[in-house]
Amino acid sequence: MANPVALITGAARRLGAETARKLHQRGMHLIIHYRNSAGEADALVEELNQIRPQSACALQADLDSPDQVRALANTAVQKWGRLDLLVNNASSFYPTPMGSSTDEDWTRLINSNLRAPYILTESLAPILAEHKGCIINIIDVYAEKPLAQHTLYCMAKAGLAMLTRSSARELGPDVRVNGVSPGPILWPEQGQDNQSSIIAATALKRCGAPTDIAAMVTFLALDAPYVTGQIVAVDGGRSLGFQGG
Repeated sequence: MANPVALITGAARRLGAETARKLHQRGMHLIIHYRNSAGEADALVEELNQIRPQSACALQADLDSPDQVRALANTAVQKWGRLDLLVNNASSFYPTPMGSSTDEDWTRLINSNLRAPYILTESLAPILAEHKGCIINIIDVYAEKPLAQHTLYCMAKAGLAMLTRSSARELGPDVRVNGVSPGPILWPEQGQDNQSSIIAATALKRCGAPTDIAAMVTFLALDAPYVTGQIVAVDGGRSLGFQGG
């Protein structure tokens, strides 16, 4: 049988790249989506193809453009003629204090975190159903507990959580849909001032690693055939509301 195929958005680096490596280890072919990180995407594809020839490719698309998102879906299916897993990982993250947000902020934060996952889900549902595939959305603990000055981002991630549950109901029984909600794994590249207090608010008193997210995505994709409509927090216990001490 042909190898199962996964499309991961924003997979050139950070959590997406680690998830790609983990799924590749389990025998999947990988479609590495990227927006601007062409060099890193090409390097990851080369790394994976050295392990198993012709098992990975890279596709570029701007997720702010609905037309490019639909083109990404079409091209991804054409690559190997099948799709078994969609991981909606790509995300924009930055503060938008109330009173200073712009229309461009809406475009960047809502499109990448919510509209693009919806379009990909809608476009790829038929091929995923054909192969009894699944979708995994990377959400955030802030979908439920808002982060100050990040209202647009939190709104988008809350919408992605509802997309996860709603599409699980609508696409079942042929397609499973789940979410992974990371806590403190990798700090935002523009920095975050309250890192120590975030760590203190976890039960485990430490940050997680990208491999923690990759392992959960892999489990939900390949080892949990009776799990759908669930959002799993991988956050060191932060969602418990732990205050330290």
